[in-house]
Amino acid sequence: MAELHTGVGRQRGARPWPRPRRIATLSVHTSPLHQPGTGDAGGMNVYILEVARRLADAGVEVEIFTRATSGDLPPVVETAPGVHVRHVPAGPLEGLTKEELPGQLCAFTAGVLRAEASRPPGHYDLIHSHYWLSGQVGWLAKERWGVPLVHTAHTLAKVKNAQLAAGDRPEPKARVIGEEQVVAEADRLVANTAVEARDLIDRYAADPTRVTVVEPGVDLDRFRPAPGERERVAAAARHRLGLPATGYVVAFVGRIQPLKAPDVLVRAVAALRERDPVLADEVTVVICGGPSGSGLDRPTALMELAASLGVADRVCFLPPQTGDDLPALYRAADLVAVPSYNESFGLVALEAQACGTPVVAAAVGGLVTAVRDQTSGVLIDGHDPADWARTLVRLLPDRARRAELARGAARHARDFSWHRTASGLLAVYGEAIAAHRARLTSELAGGPAMSCSW
Repeated sequence: MAELHTGVGRQRGARPWPRPRRIATLSVHTSPLHQPGTGDAGGMNVYILEVARRLADAGVEVEIFTRATSGDLPPVVETAPGVHVRHVPAGPLEGLTKEELPGQLCAFTAGVLRAEASRPPGHYDLIHSHYWLSGQVGWLAKERWGVPLVHTAHTLAKVKNAQLAAGDRPEPKARVIGEEQVVAEADRLVANTAVEARDLIDRYAADPTRVTVVEPGVDLDRFRPAPGERERVAAAARHRLGLPATGYVVAFVGRIQPLKAPDVLVRAVAALRERDPVLADEVTVVICGGPSGSGLDRPTALMELAASLGVADRVCFLPPQTGDDLPALYRAADLVAVPSYNESFGLVALEAQACGTPVVAAAVGGLVTAVRDQTSGVLIDGHDPADWARTLVRLLPDRARRAELARGAARHARDFSWHRTASGLLAVYGEAIAAHRARLTSELAGGPAMSCSW
């Protein structure tokens, strides 16, 4: 396989990167204004908004196009200086699932093209699409506007279908075809990790020279270890959230759906009760999030599972947390669990570690990058509840080991920031713009299409 590029430090030589003035960011199926943890809102929402803010700080205007899902919001919302979210009417405001959105891509695309048509020619220098639905829109817009398309998949159907949770629905063939088309047409593909880059190349036949790894980041000002002795900080956070003052807290944060596998954690507590009932009675599992995806079919399924396994008294459910309450939850926990069947990166793992909390995660996808095994947390092969229970037995009573992992977690997270992510993306944007200009120059001169190598 060809050597992969990384977004940080990619520039070679003294020639400066072209810098976009304005970019159009496409996020069809979910708005960055939505609360992560419910519906289709998750790490991608955080990614889009945080990156947009850092790009604006660097002098690049960002306009985010998303589908209108509420009549309460104005057509355009300024979330920060230089960052605007534009709500595009496309289908009903409510009651439309992600699976039904392909039928609204024509309407959404028309709205995006109309918005650009009202601007002076050449208003946008580049398009960055997120998720395959947005890539389909970006594919057409780039042809109409004559600008390059940068695409980030965030999740891939072929990967999800290969690692499907029991009882979960496979991604449809239409999505697979749509992703293949976007991969073929995008000028540059941004992967969150080297694992995702390999998936793009091996499973989707992506051109390796167009694939760049730019890792997501974390807001290190918001997610950080609180000052003071950790146990005292945790006690204050538990009091704030109404969690037990004593015993161990293991937290799951995310959308409640089979892909995220919160049931693995609930089953692990049941296995722990059989293995070490005294320890099990000291553990509180916190499930923070709302039903999503196929989890909407039975919104109370996880509660019913806990009751059927006899551990309902050990499981606490919280809605998605906002503001300072989310960092407080991470600090309140002794461990944060991320048992997903697949993650393109795993922002929850990074946020928790930034707060100084070790993470126990499945060794899948981007989690092998987000968590440094045995340094900032522990990676577990597979989803056998017995294996997860054994890890809890080993870690929870070992205060010294958890303290060591907590220190490693905070150090590991400091290697990631949204400024670093934005810098990597600016390098990708610059290369895409330069290659696009070189191709246009060659075509105008009557020569063969060329790519630009730095």
